[in-house]
Amino acid sequence: MKKRILFIINTMGRAGAETALIELLKKLDSLKKYELFLYTVIPCGELFDKVPEDVRILNKRIGNGSVLSFKGHAHAAASVLCSFFYKLTGFRLLPDMLRNIRMQKKEGRKLQYDKLFWRLLAEGRPMIAGDYDLAVAYIEGASAYCLADRVNAKHKAAFIHIDYEKAGYTLDMDMDCYKKAEKIFVVSEEVGEKFCKVYPQYRNKIRLFRNLLDIRGIRKKAQENEGFTDEFQGIRLVTVGRLHYQKGYDIAIEALAKLRAQGCDARWYVIGEGMERKALEQLIRKFKLEDFFFLLGVRENPYPYIKQADIYVHATRYEGKSIAIEEAQILGKAIVASDCTGNREQIKNGYDGMLLPLDADKLARGLKTVIDDSALRISYEQHVLEKKLEFPEDLEELLSMLEEK
Repeated sequence: MKKRILFIINTMGRAGAETALIELLKKLDSLKKYELFLYTVIPCGELFDKVPEDVRILNKRIGNGSVLSFKGHAHAAASVLCSFFYKLTGFRLLPDMLRNIRMQKKEGRKLQYDKLFWRLLAEGRPMIAGDYDLAVAYIEGASAYCLADRVNAKHKAAFIHIDYEKAGYTLDMDMDCYKKAEKIFVVSEEVGEKFCKVYPQYRNKIRLFRNLLDIRGIRKKAQENEGFTDEFQGIRLVTVGRLHYQKGYDIAIEALAKLRAQGCDARWYVIGEGMERKALEQLIRKFKLEDFFFLLGVRENPYPYIKQADIYVHATRYEGKSIAIEEAQILGKAIVASDCTGNREQIKNGYDGMLLPLDADKLARGLKTVIDDSALRISYEQHVLEKKLEFPEDLEELLSMLEEK
């Protein structure tokens, strides 16, 4: 009899963790050894279309549109309302949600609605149907909470993809959900260290599981007849990532203004969508960059744009392990990135890319250095292709849980 593996994730929107999950499902599906199941807390997202046919989706209804669209927002709102009234869960958790709001305001952070509702979304639903040999919460938040309290499985594992503390998670919010996970897989060593600052008691559970990547597929898609259609002859800077405060686009816009003020003929293209679009469009107008900083939205195939870029830029406030950086490395791009969690583990500063503090002046100066020094840029492009990006031993560690008693 085939072993049954359940993966739980918050949404199936087009983002890094979800993309990595699709590759993991494809890999496991190709082995033909397991029964695979998928449960999504908010059953919405474009990547439902990428789920292998043999993976059984447990949600009764799914939406395969963008989680950022009007329908996506309506889907999320409906999920929150259903959870709120399920056995009056919302009334019971209301003091916790109010405490969460006060905590976020006290720490000076922007109110993060996902951190506000993840616990409600996890507790305000029945048990996930079925019994499993292994259940995996593939992302933080509601998925991890469901893993702890809403699924029956012989073995349980959790994945961490971000700088846990900077992302806004707390002990109070988690209610010790990771106690029930036998192993906690982190996408980079630094992510593991950051997680252990919050949960030192679980250090012995930490295992490394680096993102699975379709290297051949990415290189093939980069050759397709898509990408830039304008006749711009200057420097193209490209970034891939959702329009979110974490991604530091406010700094990027100011940096481009400074770069162009120094006489550099550069344009910056961002592939991705998100809640920050209107604020970023206002900032673009403020710096008079309407013809130079472009929010391209989502692209089904972003790889030709990355391939055609002169420099790939990833100036984020924090990361776990960026799939976008790895994709740029696969395509042999010179990379300039912020010196933060995740990024510094992916780039060797001065050898296969440049790491900089997240500051507009320093980012502009660093970019100008790489733009002006073509030999340096070529050196980065050559060295980045030496990166080891495949780690089959990580998957073996996960699957070994099925053999444990």
